[in-house]
Parts: sequence; structure tokens; C-alpha cells
Amino acid sequence: MSAALNLLYVEDDAALGLILSEQLGDVPGWKVDWISNGKEAAESAEKNTYDVAVLDVMLPGMDGFTLAKMLREKAPQLPILFLTARDAQQDVLEGLNRGDDYMSKPFSTEELLLRIRNLVKRTTAAAASKEMGFFKLGQYHFDYQNFLLVHSEGEERRLTEREGKLLHYLCQQGQAVIRREDLLQAVWGKTDYFTGRSMDVFISKLRKYMSADPRIKIQVVHGIGFEFLRP
Repeated sequence: MSAALNLLYVEDDAALGLILSEQLGDVPGWKVDWISNGKEAAESAEKNTYDVAVLDVMLPGMDGFTLAKMLREKAPQLPILFLTARDAQQDVLEGLNRGDDYMSKPFSTEELLLRIRNLVKRTTAAAASKEMGFFKLGQYHFDYQNFLLVHSEGEERRLTEREGKLLHYLCQQGQAVIRREDLLQAVWGKTDYFTGRSMDVFISKLRKYMSADPRIKIQVVHGIGFEFLRP
């Protein structure tokens, strides 16, 4: 019997949506909310808690990429899989950046089920690692307890306590936008101008430490703060 799973499925193709929602809902323990409008899906996510989201990209009301960003703001660790007929390289990259997996139509239901299960399994394992202070960041592993940043090829860097606390806070926020003031308060305990300048230096150091993996970005969101993007 499959574990209980609350799944958000957003698809505006009525025929495909009906068929696939029924097939997904037939899995023992799975509950599927099929919604055909991006805006309505965002509203549903405000009221309900989902374990995984399967999203089409081209949607009325709100496109799938924008919807994914809103879902992640509420639930940073939510596994997201995109389904779309669009298979241009830029769309694939955008899908992997905004979510965790990407499938182009047409696809088999069996493959979709397998990918959903794998996504949930990875997320569960990541959550367990997070509780222990271990984080997988692309080609790097971060051991918060020992302030160690380890590249997959074996290179180790011992972070200072401040660098470690800063990276730990970024990791804990998932890929949601992080307010500059919140980051300063959490790591430095104050939000004055000079502390802000110090934080910028530390952010630059972390970018340099993880520069071997170009997919990892601590990206400035002007007027707000930062996004910590990683695979």
C-alpha cells in the first residue's frame, strides 16, 4: 500500500486532467486535487497542505512557473514536477530552476508515478538530513555541525562560525525570497548599515566558495533581499 499523499495537480486540458487525476487518485492513499486554473490553484494552496505539486506550464489565470514560485514561498521544500508540451531548452531550464523535475507531453502514466514517488522519497530524505544539519547543495555537501563545506570531488573547506551560520540560514529557507532584514537579524542580531555591509562581504565569500557549481546562486532580489538558488 502506498503512503498517504496529498497531491496538487494543475492542468487546464479537461480531457487529460480528468483521466490523469483519476489515475493518480486510484493509487491507494493518494488524494488528488485537480484544478484547471493557476490562480485558483494558488488560492487552494493557501488553504491546504500538499505533499507534491504537478503543474502544467501554460495555464489560465497564472502560468505554472509563477505558481511554482508562490507555492515555494509558502512551502520551500514542496516537490514540484512540471508537465508541458513545451520542450524548448529554455523552458526545460526554467522548469528545473523553478521546480524539481520536468516531463514533456506525451508521457506514460507509469513514468509519472515513478517520478512522483522518487521526488517525495528524495524530499523526505532531504528533510531528515536537514534535521541532522546536513544539506545537499548541488556538487557540495554542507555539514553545519562541523562547519564543513565539501565538494563532491573531495575538497573540503572549514567555514568560520559566522559563514556557517549564514549558509545554514540560507539553506533553511529553501528557495524562497529571504528578506535582507530577516537575514541580518538572524545571523548578526542587528540590522544597521555597517552590519549590512559586512553581510554583503560574507555573501560574496560564500558565492566564491561554491563557484565550482554554476547552478548555485545567491541572487540579489532588489529592494527585498536574496534568493538562494541551487539544484
